[in-house]
Amino acid sequence: MGIMDKLQKNSRIKESSQLDKSKLFSNKDMVTTPVPMINVALSGDPDGGLSSGLTVLAGPSKHFKTSFGLLMAAAYLDKYEDAVLLFYDSEFGSPQQYFKSFGIDTSRVLHSPITNVEELKFDLISQLENIERDDKVIIMIDSVGNLASKKELEDAMNEKSVADMSRAKALKGLFRMTTPYLTMRDIPLLAVNHTYQEIGLFPKAVVSGGTGIYYSSDNIWIIGRQQEKKGTEITGYNFVINVEKSRFVREKSKIPISVTWEGGIESYSGLLDVAMEGNYVVKPQNGWYSKVDQSTGEVEDKKVRLSETLKEEFWRPIFANTDFKDFLKKRYEVGHADMIKQNNPEDMDI
Repeated sequence: MGIMDKLQKNSRIKESSQLDKSKLFSNKDMVTTPVPMINVALSGDPDGGLSSGLTVLAGPSKHFKTSFGLLMAAAYLDKYEDAVLLFYDSEFGSPQQYFKSFGIDTSRVLHSPITNVEELKFDLISQLENIERDDKVIIMIDSVGNLASKKELEDAMNEKSVADMSRAKALKGLFRMTTPYLTMRDIPLLAVNHTYQEIGLFPKAVVSGGTGIYYSSDNIWIIGRQQEKKGTEITGYNFVINVEKSRFVREKSKIPISVTWEGGIESYSGLLDVAMEGNYVVKPQNGWYSKVDQSTGEVEDKKVRLSETLKEEFWRPIFANTDFKDFLKKRYEVGHADMIKQNNPEDMDI
């Protein structure tokens, strides 16, 4: 018996295994959404998507955070017909119709109302402890930013107005405890959160809840938005996903996603600027766009308006007949170069 076999046999941790055979890494699930640039924001790959671990969707009110979460949850439920969404709710701003608008069967959603961080912690850990790795579950918390601590509630009931210093500590403990379960059970957890403006000469948006959320997260998005107008009428919003932290995507990447009142999420939004950067699409004149023949470098004669670049027909040949997917991955994916440079012994002066 070799030393590896001996160590594995003597280990009291049942998940211990040789790293190249570890199911925690080799069999990691990946759920692709119908929006390529959402997949890029999650994994750096238009064919990638959501994986296990903690993903935080942060931003001010009315910034589509819950909708982005439900889009990912719907993709997960579509992939696994026996999957269930465990939905912890502290805001109660998502009626049944909201779930149905994303194609989510509400009979597959376990709705768990919560009032404080400790209540969430005890129930979530109990659920994770009893879930097996083969169980298909996706968890969403809406929202972490709106949760009080148990002490804060007790102080209010006792008419005490002292500052609550326990909330950040309770949240840090919550995510510190849940993080190992998410990887070991292969479960994605989506947490909606708030942001606040940091005080200083150049204030920036900061995710609320303390450092625990930052340490535990695989992905943190801070979502901004701009109005989309037709004349003076607001027709929708252009949301910008700012990748604050990621284990897969280059941090500080900015990914735009358009949403209209009539059509909902524009599935192919966010691609045009990147395609123009890589010379897959050009703007021959103001308001018009044309594809570039990658084999010859010539601009195609056909010109289309911006609205046509949001349709599948425009992007299908670009994805199918060019290396545009590889370009996206190189543009956004975190690289993994050798950390120690290997020198050729013949080149060394010894």
